Amino acid sequence: MPLYKSISINSQTTVKIWKIEESYDDLMQPLKLTPNSLQRVLGMKSELHQRGFLSVRHLLRAFGYADQDLFYDQNGKPHLKDGRHISITHSFIFSGVIISDKEVGIDIEKQRAKISIIAKKFVDYEFKYLKKQENDYVRKLTIIWCVKESLYKLFATPGMLFKDHFLVIPFTIQEGSTVAWIDYKAKKYRYNTAFLEFEGFTCAYVVPNA
Repeated sequence: MPLYKSISINSQTTVKIWKIEESYDDLMQPLKLTPNSLQRVLGMKSELHQRGFLSVRHLLRAFGYADQDLFYDQNGKPHLKDGRHISITHSFIFSGVIISDKEVGIDIEKQRAKISIIAKKFVDYEFKYLKKQENDYVRKLTIIWCVKESLYKLFATPGMLFKDHFLVIPFTIQEGSTVAWIDYKAKKYRYNTAFLEFEGFTCAYVVPNA
C-alpha cells in the first residue's frame, strides 16, 4: 500500500496522497466497486486513468470509506453519504483525497514548462507579482493553477473562470501557504490555501477561512 503522504490539517480535515505503483490488476483485486464505478473504469481507454481511478478508491479505504459511500452531483462534484466533504484529484502517478467537515478542494499537477504557454488563460492579477525570468516561474504558475483548480472543485459552479473570478495573493514557495479569493457575482469569498511539492509534482488544497 503506497500511501505516500498523510497530512492532518486540523482535527476535522485530512489530506492523503497515493503514489500509484501497482498494476491495474493489483489495484482492482481488493476493491468492491459499485456497478456504476465498474462501468466507468472499464470504459476508460487509458490504463493510467484506470489506475488513477482505482487508487482514489484505495485512498477512500484509507479513510475508512468504501466506493459505495461516494456519489457525484449534477455538476460532477463528489460527496460522501455521511455528509462530510470530499475533494479528489489524480495526475499521472499520484492521486489525492481531502476530507473535512467543511467544503474543501484539492489538486495535484505535474510541473511542466508548457504551463507558461497557457498562463494567460488562467492568470490575470497574479502577473503583477510573477516574474518570467525567475527560476521558479513554472513552479509558481503550477501552484497558482492548483490553487484555482482546488477553488473550482470546491465551488463546482458552472460559469466560474480561473482568470476572471479567482485570485491568489503573493506568496513564496518556502511559505507553503497563501490566501486566495473568489470574486463572483458581487460576492467575495476568502480561502486559506496550502501547497507542497514532491517528485516534480505540486499539490494544493483550500479550506474556507475560519
